[in-house]
Parts: sequence; structure tokens; C-alpha cells
Amino acid sequence: MRLLAGLGNPGSNYAMNRHNVGFLAVDRLADRHGCSPWKKRGPSLISDGRIGFEKIILVKPQSFMNKSGLPIAEIARFHKIDANDIFVFHDELDLARGKLRVKTGGGHGGHNGLRDIHQHLPSPNYHRLRIGIGHPGHAKQVSDYVLKAPGKDDAIAIDQAIDVALDALPLFISGDFARATQIINGHKP
Repeated sequence: MRLLAGLGNPGSNYAMNRHNVGFLAVDRLADRHGCSPWKKRGPSLISDGRIGFEKIILVKPQSFMNKSGLPIAEIARFHKIDANDIFVFHDELDLARGKLRVKTGGGHGGHNGLRDIHQHLPSPNYHRLRIGIGHPGHAKQVSDYVLKAPGKDDAIAIDQAIDVALDALPLFISGDFARATQIINGHKP
């Protein structure tokens, strides 16, 4: 069983923000694989289904981005899912808009959602599907930037990146990390 978490902020006023690309990715994943309707479980929305023969649980923490760790950890503990079977979709300021990267383990890179996940999982060896949203240029602009919707060209590039990540996901799930990483890292926005 795999846990696939999207990071974002709950509520319609945040729905189209750059910070919510993780939610967008798992919503699209649920649609693509015919997963169950979203239902409330504790501080999260969850859905379940299959990718190939592997059972998956999708999670959208409803506790806001900076408090994503505990809801993800609680669901992982309940289902006895190891950190290395967790995939987290999230926005990445340090990547150009629409660029993708995959990372397993390591630090949180200053991302507050990942920082909280690090505090609540017993190991940082979970997988991150980093979706580039670009950087506004100055640190003081970051908060406003991530909490706004991307422009048309940026939105198209981000949507295309999500599709590429979801195309590669079955390879990750089946254990073919090398081929999946090649697809993701080879994507050019």
C-alpha cells in the first residue's frame, strides 16, 4: 500500500493558488485512476483506489500547509505505511515554473509543509514530487506569490508538469524508480 499526499491549504479561497499544486495533483490523480470520492477522516480528506495492482491512499491534509505532517503521519501509522512508501506532491519555489524533480530523503529545503512532515514521520526517507512554481525574485515577496494564482502561461506549464508526474507515477509505484526519475527529470516546460 502506498500513501500519496498532496500539500496545500484548505478552502475555496486558496484552491487555485501556487501553494496548492499538491492538492491539484492528487485531485487529478484521483480522477485519472477512478479513486473513491473524497471523505473526511480526522484532519484530512482521503480517497483510495489502485494503480495497477497496488492499493493507494490519497491524502489532502486540511490543517493548512505548515501543519501537514501530523495528518499524514496519523494516516501512515493507521495503515502501517513506511516512510519509503509515501509520496508527497508539493510546490517548489526553487524550480522554474513547470519544471519537475523527484527527491527521496534528505532535508526539507526550507519548505514549511515538508518541515512539518519531517517532524512527524519517523524517517525523512519519503519521496517528494517537486512541482516548480518559480520564484518571485525577492524573499519578501514569497508569501504573497505562493498565495496567488499563477498567470495563464505559468498555469499551463504547471498543469503539463502535473500530467508528466502522473504519467511517471505508475513506474514509481511498481518500483522502477530509475525510469520514473528519468521521465520526470527529462521534462522540459
